[in-house]
Amino acid sequence: MALAVPDTGADPAAALPDPGEKAAVVQSMFDRIAPRYDRLNAVLTFRLDRAWRRATIDEAEIRPGDRVLDVACGTGDLVELARARGARVTGIDFAAGMLQVAGRRGSRGRVVRGDALALPLADAATDAITCAFALRNFVAIPPFFAEAARVLRDGGRLAVLEVAEPQSALLRAGHRLYFHHAVPVVGRLLSDRSAYAYLPASTAYLPPPEELADMLRAVGFTDVRRRTFGLGAAQLVSARRAPRTGARP
Repeated sequence: MALAVPDTGADPAAALPDPGEKAAVVQSMFDRIAPRYDRLNAVLTFRLDRAWRRATIDEAEIRPGDRVLDVACGTGDLVELARARGARVTGIDFAAGMLQVAGRRGSRGRVVRGDALALPLADAATDAITCAFALRNFVAIPPFFAEAARVLRDGGRLAVLEVAEPQSALLRAGHRLYFHHAVPVVGRLLSDRSAYAYLPASTAYLPPPEELADMLRAVGFTDVRRRTFGLGAAQLVSARRAPRTGARP
């Protein structure tokens, strides 16, 4: 299925796939844009995404020797940042094209193909989980949070970087103009027309911050925090895995 591209001023939802086709459409899209994905990220975020990713590693409290899982690892940015902290890192992604780029960048053997909603790890098997700009691409968000809670050890940290909208009405208007109109144009010129129509429109899949926090608490997380970057254009949501029922203190 090809993603529809809305005309300027059209409903952004026109760029979104049918719910039953989302997984296949998004996987195909990331396979297509993988070769230019890093370059476009740098251009579209004015290279600010690099600092945001470093902040994600900080928020996950990654230390030497930690077992870290980077979900929807893409081309391996967070994998390499966590490795630089001395962690033992595995990246997982469902787009083979992204994993090929990650392998060429030096992450070969540390990234595997898999599903964020069925993580290939045993219970309590990892110390930290990171995820960048992928939450809105999952078929559903609560199952990912439940899987993260399952595979994290008690006290383990989850850090999720995502897009957001500024709170200020003026900043929000400017952000929407840029994100929903300029980004698709730049994406069409430098990469893939349909993909860069979908990516801004996919913010429709993100619940409000309070709802995200409630989802995390419902599956066993505590200490839920939220920070914003880029005048509110990006958000970093983190939480700690609460002790399991019956676990020793």
